[in-house]
Amino acid sequence: MNLISLFDAAGNKIDVSKYGLTGSGLVIPSPSYREERDSTPGRPGDILLGRDLEPRQLRAPFRVKAYDYESALLVRDELYALFSKAMYVGETKQPGKWWKVRMVEGFTPVRVSPTVFKIDVPLHCESGMAESFGTTGDALTWDVDKWQWGMGLSPDEFGYEKSASRFIIHNPGTETVNPRFMPLIISLKGVAASFVEIINHTTGETFCFNGALNASNTLSLNGVRPLLDGLSELRRTNKKLITLAPGANDIEVKGVAVERIFFDFRFYYV
Repeated sequence: MNLISLFDAAGNKIDVSKYGLTGSGLVIPSPSYREERDSTPGRPGDILLGRDLEPRQLRAPFRVKAYDYESALLVRDELYALFSKAMYVGETKQPGKWWKVRMVEGFTPVRVSPTVFKIDVPLHCESGMAESFGTTGDALTWDVDKWQWGMGLSPDEFGYEKSASRFIIHNPGTETVNPRFMPLIISLKGVAASFVEIINHTTGETFCFNGALNASNTLSLNGVRPLLDGLSELRRTNKKLITLAPGANDIEVKGVAVERIFFDFRFYYV
């Protein structure tokens, strides 16, 4: 039984049987953190100034079986090429999560027989986090093969498209969704006379657009870029962003009669 799933950089699943691969289980270490500390004379201990998640070093052990010795040599070279590219890796028993990785250090095949060898591939995950396979743009139903138990999901309660001025957006992941380095798109349609404010009362953040909207306009925050109908509008904003904390985010929209607002993002887990 293969216990490791591989996907190319575009998210397409790689047929590991094509390479004769059988994964014995992805090895995922615990998270570790980089802390910045200071000390003050007369105060015992030290002061925590900041804490950031470190990258993770995963390992993917495989057994490789070829048809004959010559085929084993060809497969070996194909695997060198395969793992030299950025990819996603996941556990077949956890189909709702994957890790964005790249091979930094090399590996040496260990031959078991003329047609069988083993490899232990070191994979560097820069973010240190697993991502949900699906996004909020995918249906949150169990018949969609992108979700799993243990992700904090409750499809009956969650919804990411709203038509109200105040509502809750759930982030079931363990980590804050930060558009400075994570994909997050907030799209808004509605009518506004002179300004729009999107407020996350949970985090205390406010995005403000100083301009009018009509029914045909779409105002969006695409990562760090504020756009009106696809064109940059940074100069007419307060140059602030909205992040989504783990759990319930109390969102309010002011200055606009909301027709539709949609939050498109993935969930992140340590």
